[in-house]
Amino acid sequence: MYMIWLSPPDCISKIRINQHQILNRTVNFSKRGISYTPVTITEVVGKWNTLSPEEQSDITKRIEELQKQDWQRLSLEEKKAAYYISFGNYGPREFYESRHTGKIIAGVTGLLIVSGGFFFMTKKAVTEHPKTLNKEWEEATNERMRQQKANPITGISSEGYKGKGYVVSD
Repeated sequence: MYMIWLSPPDCISKIRINQHQILNRTVNFSKRGISYTPVTITEVVGKWNTLSPEEQSDITKRIEELQKQDWQRLSLEEKKAAYYISFGNYGPREFYESRHTGKIIAGVTGLLIVSGGFFFMTKKAVTEHPKTLNKEWEEATNERMRQQKANPITGISSEGYKGKGYVVSD
């Protein structure tokens, strides 16, 4: 435990800072022989995507510790960093670039053209109508429904029915 003496104009206050806090804020770290300084909280928005997962985890833990304090004591940059980590547009919330829009429109249009062409080619290939699409078949269906007493209350088997029944072709 280290003790740092500060002397503000009105009083003298003693602040205790543990070794972990000193290392996180002032000392350069080295990883595999490469020396780098830890990213400060003010640089989070600009550099978040380039940080390693360990650095992102470290910054997230620091922000969580800061948020446990009174929010009035947090600086505007710390609040912005906390908001960015919680709700920022990185990872799955990242916005699509404008070049993707053209690709999506072209792909959807191409698929619609291909599916429409396939539909019309199959319609053109089948020229004969099904045998059930003639007037005699529909009248036979009406007779069969009357024999089976289908829909006896309001339909074709009911007394006084005056509709066409299953006859749709003229």
